[in-house]
Amino acid sequence: MKKLLSLILGGAIVASSAIAFEQKETVGLVVAGGKPITLLGKQLYTGYDAPNFDVVDERFNKISLTDFKGLTVLISAVPSLDTGVCSLQTKRFNEEVGNLPENVVVLTISADLPFAQKRFCNTEGVEALKVFSDSVWHDFGEKYGLIIKDMGLLSRSIFVINGRGKIVYKELVPDISNHPDYDKALRAAKESAQSDLPI
Repeated sequence: MKKLLSLILGGAIVASSAIAFEQKETVGLVVAGGKPITLLGKQLYTGYDAPNFDVVDERFNKISLTDFKGLTVLISAVPSLDTGVCSLQTKRFNEEVGNLPENVVVLTISADLPFAQKRFCNTEGVEALKVFSDSVWHDFGEKYGLIIKDMGLLSRSIFVINGRGKIVYKELVPDISNHPDYDKALRAAKESAQSDLPI
């Protein structure tokens, strides 16, 4: 029995090592402080099917992309809500929610712990959009190619996913210290929502 258990555990360790070894790395798409950073995970592009992912809310309840099936989903990914640009980005999208069609949902995702996210939202009055944490499984960051190697944070980016689950807009902000193009992202979300409405 002990021998069998050691074989199973040994196999699991080898499998886990193989998965870590095969994790995709991308260099040259994003810089931080003028230096290129390495992103972990698979890069996605417009026209791709949006992979389902699991994140958690402020109570550590699991939330999945499939929970928003049939809606246009605008995802604003930020490194940390406790930094200047990330804070402004989140507050800007929070202000814009009321100007978007009803079939659009706006998500902010970061690797901050849910406790920190809740504190930020309460302090800054962020109530119109949904804020989720990728800190538990890093599932979103890995599937969307956004994990900053050796930091575990998400690279600044915007995705718009239509009601049929296709990525219709993506911006991976080239310099992590810069803002995304808010107008383009919001326009893409509005156009996607309009095209998803029944004729």
